[in-house]
Amino acid sequence: MLSRKILFIIIFLFTFANVLLFLIIKNKGEILFMISIIVSIRNQYAMNSLFLESLKKYTYHPFEIIVIDNGSTDNSVKLFESFGAKVIRNKENYSYPYCQNQGVKIAEYDLFAFFNNDIIVSKDWDKILVEKLKQENLDVAGFGCNDSIEKYPDTRPLKRRWKHFKNLLLTVFGFGKFSLKTMFKFMYGDWDKCIERWNKKYQGVVREGISGSCVMMTRRGYDLLDGWDERIQAADFDIYMKTKERSQMYGDIRPAHNIMEIYIHHYGRLTLKKDYVPFKDLQNIISVKEKWGDKYDDLLKDLSHEGEKRKVG
Repeated sequence: MLSRKILFIIIFLFTFANVLLFLIIKNKGEILFMISIIVSIRNQYAMNSLFLESLKKYTYHPFEIIVIDNGSTDNSVKLFESFGAKVIRNKENYSYPYCQNQGVKIAEYDLFAFFNNDIIVSKDWDKILVEKLKQENLDVAGFGCNDSIEKYPDTRPLKRRWKHFKNLLLTVFGFGKFSLKTMFKFMYGDWDKCIERWNKKYQGVVREGISGSCVMMTRRGYDLLDGWDERIQAADFDIYMKTKERSQMYGDIRPAHNIMEIYIHHYGRLTLKKDYVPFKDLQNIISVKEKWGDKYDDLLKDLSHEGEKRKVG
């Protein structure tokens, strides 16, 4: 007679196989990728609501959300829990890289989306992502975004334009949902049509660099890079530099690239503007230049000029 443990395993495997079969049939034979979306928060209920709405509306593949809460005092945690998120509760406010490593420890899947909570995703961002990661052999990637760290003439105007709209409307209307939606509308007009134009313009374009508010990483890439360096708050620069150095030394990973066909909007620094609380681990944080020293300029040199677009063949 089968033991209870063996019987449980059989039932679990049978259930999993049926769920997988259902997903394949539902999506006309396509196997769906599972994504772990990891996000740290401290309050900002209105922004969190917009973030979740965009994920629900525009994400193609199944995903889990892992929230690292740094002492929120509004209803943000309840909002994420109502969405089915896993929540890690910190009693105090911790730095970005510390929180991302916390999230990975409980992530179930092998593709990580390290997202800021103040972004808006676009239609099928993840579907395009999965295709391009495979085509480009990338383990670390970002997207086209108004905060990308590479210096290209078509992303700099986006930064300037957004700064103008955001500062004006935050001053007049504050941080509520109406204000956040209004500045977004002023910036893009019809978001879906804007994204259609962007997708068409940048189809197949990838650029070396990274967008700090939306970093994608395979579990393989995360392990090769030993995760996020918890001493570096400018974590996007550090991750890019780690991929760049490792690609030069070992050749087992490509430098981080932005998949420009995907566009993500980043509101930017809302928590710092409204609800700043010093990090609990502030005493551990050092600058990127302190860490990298003489290597700093060399590792970033490919981001300091206009560069060239590269089409996927």
